[in-house]
Parts: sequence; structure tokens; C-alpha cells
Amino acid sequence: QLQLVESGGGLVQPGGSLTLSCAASGFTLEYYHISWLRQAPGKEREGVSCISRSGTSTNSTDSVKGRFTVSRDTEKTTVFLHMNDLKPEDTARYYCAADWDPWSDICTLVPDEGQYDYWGQGTQVTVSS
Repeated sequence: QLQLVESGGGLVQPGGSLTLSCAASGFTLEYYHISWLRQAPGKEREGVSCISRSGTSTNSTDSVKGRFTVSRDTEKTTVFLHMNDLKPEDTARYYCAADWDPWSDICTLVPDEGQYDYWGQGTQVTVSS
């Protein structure tokens, strides 16, 4: 079965750090850009950070720039979201999503479900003292 599985969420105090993982099962991520998206209760889904299929291009939404970084392993099976200096407003369910694109090396932060070929089930991140 082809799927993405997120892990690494949890409860952390403001100013703390977490690293989320997104692992592919049943396929490799070689031709997929990977995006991290989040959704808080009562709010719209938003794109947070993304990494291109080669790993050479990344992008992040303004609210997390300088705090979040995204990386992928050389085996092209796992993508990571490193989150530092977490704030209460970062509290949300975080999802990774895969966008198949063997032609370009530009990832997207578009939050539309139809943009992506695979979604994970999400992992909860709660930032609270």
C-alpha cells in the first residue's frame, strides 16, 4: 500500500523544538516534491514548508521563516520538518503531502488537496506552557 506516515508530534513548551518525519511506504520520493501543511481547529489549512524532489530548493511561509527548516534523506524515503522556537500559534495538526513532478524542481505551498498525490494522516503539535 502506498502511503505517507508522519511522526514526531507532541506537546512542547513555547521556545522549544520538535522534528517531524514523513516516511514513504511502498514507494520512494525520488520524483516527488514534499510539502508540510498544517490545520488548526477553526482555521483553514495552510502550507508551511516544502522541499523540491532534488532537495536543492525549499520554501516556507513567512510566519515560520528562520524557525522551521525542511530536509530530506539521501535515500529519498523520508522528509523532515525541523521546528525551532515554537510558538503557541504553531499549534495544529501537521500533514505531509507528495506532489509528483519529474519535470521541475520547484515545490509548492498550495494548500489545495488536489495539488498532491499522497497525503499522510497527520501528527498533532501542541505548543503550550
